[in-house]
Amino acid sequence: MASVRTVRRPAVTEERRERYPPIADHGLIGDLQTAALIAKDGTVDWYCCPRFDSPSVFASLIDHDRGGHFQIAPERAGYTVRQLYFPDSAVLITRFMSEEGVGEVVDFMPVERPETPTDRHLLVRVVRVVRGTMRFRLECAPRFDYGRAPHELQLSDGGAVFRSSGLQLTMHSATPLQRQDDDVRAEFSLRQGEVAGFALESGSGVAPRSIARDEVLGMFTGTIGHWKGWLHRSTYEGRWREAVQRSAMTLRLMTYAPTGALVAAPTAGLPELVGGERNWDYRFTWIRDASFSVYALLGLGYANEAAAFMHWLSDRVVEQAGADSGPLKIMYRVDGGSDLREEILEHFEGYRGSRPVRIGNGAADQLQLDIYGEMMDSLFHGHRAGLRIGHTGWLKLDGVMTWLGSHWDRTDEGIWETRGGQRNFTYGRLMSWVAMDRMVRIARDLGFPTELQRLITERDRIYQQVAERAWNAEKGAYVQHYDSDVLDASVLLMPLVGFASPTDPRWQSTLRAVDRELVSDSLVYRYDPSASPDGLRGHEGTFSICTFWYVDALARSGRLDEARLVFEKMLTYANDLGLFSEEIGPTGEQLGNFPQAFSHLALINAAINVNYQLDHGPGTVAVLRAPS
Repeated sequence: MASVRTVRRPAVTEERRERYPPIADHGLIGDLQTAALIAKDGTVDWYCCPRFDSPSVFASLIDHDRGGHFQIAPERAGYTVRQLYFPDSAVLITRFMSEEGVGEVVDFMPVERPETPTDRHLLVRVVRVVRGTMRFRLECAPRFDYGRAPHELQLSDGGAVFRSSGLQLTMHSATPLQRQDDDVRAEFSLRQGEVAGFALESGSGVAPRSIARDEVLGMFTGTIGHWKGWLHRSTYEGRWREAVQRSAMTLRLMTYAPTGALVAAPTAGLPELVGGERNWDYRFTWIRDASFSVYALLGLGYANEAAAFMHWLSDRVVEQAGADSGPLKIMYRVDGGSDLREEILEHFEGYRGSRPVRIGNGAADQLQLDIYGEMMDSLFHGHRAGLRIGHTGWLKLDGVMTWLGSHWDRTDEGIWETRGGQRNFTYGRLMSWVAMDRMVRIARDLGFPTELQRLITERDRIYQQVAERAWNAEKGAYVQHYDSDVLDASVLLMPLVGFASPTDPRWQSTLRAVDRELVSDSLVYRYDPSASPDGLRGHEGTFSICTFWYVDALARSGRLDEARLVFEKMLTYANDLGLFSEEIGPTGEQLGNFPQAFSHLALINAAINVNYQLDHGPGTVAVLRAPS
C-alpha cells in the first residue's frame, strides 16, 4: 500500500485564505445516516463514512493538503458560481457560468431504507451543460481515517476502487478515469444537453460499473420525490415558510434515521474564531440540542420524527450511562454509544490554520444540570401532543428526578460547556426548575406514581434561590452565575419556559440590560465578549441561537414589531442556501461548525412563536396539539 502523503492541489496562491473557502460557501447533502459538504468551487471537502461520526474520507476543509477532496469544476478559470437547492429538496445545484457556456454539477445522496443502518452509501454527482460548451476537470483524492490511513487504487473500464484497511470506496463512471498516483483524475467536454454521471459508493465487495444516464436520472428523480414527500407532511403555513422549510430539511439531513438522533452539526474542527482554539467536534447528539428539536418537530407536524427521538432519549434514561455528569451524559454518539474520547489530529493544520483540530469531545462527562430540564421539557411537549411515556421509562425517569432533587444545588459547567471551572450557573438552576415543574405536570395529568410533594418542594426552593441569588440589583438583571455581574443570553429563556412573566418588571429590566450589553445591531453575544469565562483565549462572534431566543423574548415582552425586524435582519445572515453555522463574525461571516442544528432549531421555534403572536396578539403562546 502507498504511504500517506500530501495532495498537491492547484491554488491561486498558497495563502491560507485563498486555500480555504469561506465556511458559508457550502451546501449540505445527505442520506439520513451521513452527510457531505460541497463548496462553491465544486469540491466535496467534508465527508465522513459510513456515519456522521465515522472518520473522514474527504476533509480538505480542515487540511487543504492532507484532508482529501473530490472536485468537479470547469477546467478554465473566469467563471461565475451560484449555488441553489432544487426546489423543496436537498438536491444541490452548483452553477458555473462563463461566456463559453453554463454548466451545472448536481449533487445528492439517494435516500433508501434510511431507518436500517448500513455501510452502503452513494454520493452522486451529475454534470450537465445547459448552454454552449464547457470542459471540466475531475479530481478524486480520498484520504481515509482523517488522512492517517493509506489506500491502494484499482482502475477499470467502469471506474475505480479506493481500498483502505477500514473502508472501500468505489467510483462508478462512464467517463474514462486516469491514475494520478493512487488517486484519479479526468478531463471531459460537454455540449448543451449532454450529461456525465459519477457515483461514489461505500461498502466492501462493490465492483465499479459504467453508470448510465437513465440510472442517474432515476436516482435523481427518486431523491427529489423523497424530499418533496417529506416536506409535504409539514403543517407549517405561516410567514417565513421558505426559511422554515429549509431549516426543517437541514435538521432532517443532520438526523441519523436508524435511531432518530440529531447531531449538533455534521462537521468537526471548524473554528469559532479563525486562528483560535475553539475547534470542537459536533458530530454527536447533545441531550440539550436534540431536546429542543421536539418542540420544533411537533410545531411543524412531524410527530413521527419527534417520537423517534423521544424513543432514543428514553433509552438513554433507562440505561443511565452517566457518572460524573449524573444519570445522563450531556452527549452521545448517534447510536447511543457513550465513548467520545477526545483526541487532537496533530497532522492537520486546521481551517485557515485554526489549531488544534479535535475529534471526539472531552466535554461529554461534564456536569451540566440544565440537560435534565431540557429533557423533561421535550417529554412534556411530547406528552401534550399525545406521545406517551411507558411504564419502565417512567420508573427510570422518576429515579432521575430523585437524583436531581438531591443534586440541583451543585456547581456545574453550564450550558456553554466552559472549561474554566464549575460555577453556580443561573441557567442550570433555571432548567432544574423546569425539570421539576414538567415532572409534576405530567404526573398530575397521567396519575403516574412519584413523590409529588417532594418535587413541588424542590421546584419551589429552586425558584426562590434563583429569584434571590441570580438577581443582581446593581446590574438590574438576572446574571450568568451567582458570583458574577456578567450577563448571559441563556436568561432569555426565562419567559420562554414560563419561569418569568414577560411583563414582570425584573424581566423587563433584564431584557433592557441584554439590549445594552449583548446586542450588536440585532445580533446577540452569548455572554459579555470581553469576559471569556470559558477559559480559552480569544474572542468569538455572536451566537445565532441567542439571536433567535432574543426574537422570541422580544415578542413575548410586547415588542412584537421589533422582534419581527430582528428576525428579518437575522435571515439576511444566512448563506445563499439559507444555512446557518453556530456564530456570525463582525463582518457577517459564518463561524463554527456548519450547518448548526441549534441555530436552525431556534429559527423554527422563533418563526412558529412570532408568527402565532402576529396572528393572535403579543404575548400569546402557540400550544402544540395532539397529532390527528
